[in-house]
Amino acid sequence: MVITFRVLLCASVLAAISCAQPDVASDRAPAADAQRAVQTAKPASVPRVVFLGDSLTAGYGLAREQSLPSLIQAHLNRAGYRYEVVNAGVSGDTSAGGLSRLDWSLDGDVDVLVIELGANDGLRGLPVTELTRNLTEIITRAKRRGITVILTGMEAPPNYGAAYTSEFRKVFRDLAREQQVAFVPFYLEGVAGNPGLNISDGIHPNPAGARIVEQTIWRALEPVLEKSDR
Repeated sequence: MVITFRVLLCASVLAAISCAQPDVASDRAPAADAQRAVQTAKPASVPRVVFLGDSLTAGYGLAREQSLPSLIQAHLNRAGYRYEVVNAGVSGDTSAGGLSRLDWSLDGDVDVLVIELGANDGLRGLPVTELTRNLTEIITRAKRRGITVILTGMEAPPNYGAAYTSEFRKVFRDLAREQQVAFVPFYLEGVAGNPGLNISDGIHPNPAGARIVEQTIWRALEPVLEKSDR
């Protein structure tokens, strides 16, 4: 498979970060992350859209209102949809971490689950079999509860070899097809590798980058929203 320039650029950035910081944004206080992840975990009167992810979901380096879940909440409000968005992003989380807190994250009347996990698996070079198993369990459990799932893809750094990066990328595509869930091939499409769209670490979107990600996710989310809730 020919790897595009975009993927090479993104992967190079990820590789640089993995050498100096194996756990993406893992220096943040776990208690603060946990609190942020359940900041809206109160009885809801409207259906919920839950974003389960790592620092890219949590909004590392951004003000709370600039994080992707907050941007999507504002977008929903403008479009007239009545949903509550839950930011269940925890910095440094792997797919295993997301699975371990799934039930907690899916508290309340959850209608849609957006899964953004895998970046830290790739940075650590964890086996793709583990990533597959964890994501499959997350999707299966959510679907069992009647929740619509949107899976977002991620790229692995090139320092683990071409075979690993190819297998890693394939996990997301294959799972989306096998599980028949909505799929965003690359969460950071149009943002990764662009210094003008990321904060100083070169990996987390800045406010302008977050708005591009918002549009990417909105294109997948809007078709699955219940029109009757408008």
